[in-house]
Amino acid sequence: MGIFENSSNGDLIKGRDDLSIDVEFLGGLELLFSNQAKHQLSIPAFDPNGKPATVAFLIEYLCNHVMRDPRKDMFVLDDTVRPGILVLINDADWELEGEAAYELQKGDHIVFVSTLHGG
Repeated sequence: MGIFENSSNGDLIKGRDDLSIDVEFLGGLELLFSNQAKHQLSIPAFDPNGKPATVAFLIEYLCNHVMRDPRKDMFVLDDTVRPGILVLINDADWELEGEAAYELQKGDHIVFVSTLHGG
């Protein structure tokens, strides 16, 4: 069961505050997201367990609700972004912010950049 499902019927937890964030995909990742590089999203502020939304929560949300391309393995591997994808949180490397455990804040700007290119 994913983090967006409750145990009874698989629906998203509703009735909680939402967070407005900006998400951007670069380096070819936009191809996986309907050829749209920039997305303004309103996501649940809390996961189904009542914990604040994190980047890990955002990654699963993106795969389940934003990504239309069936090739999810081009974006995620083992429940996190694939190696070779740089993640920036408000223009800082996510490693400086706690990586997937970073708690999202209203107005955050999250950028996913593929650093792998064919040639």
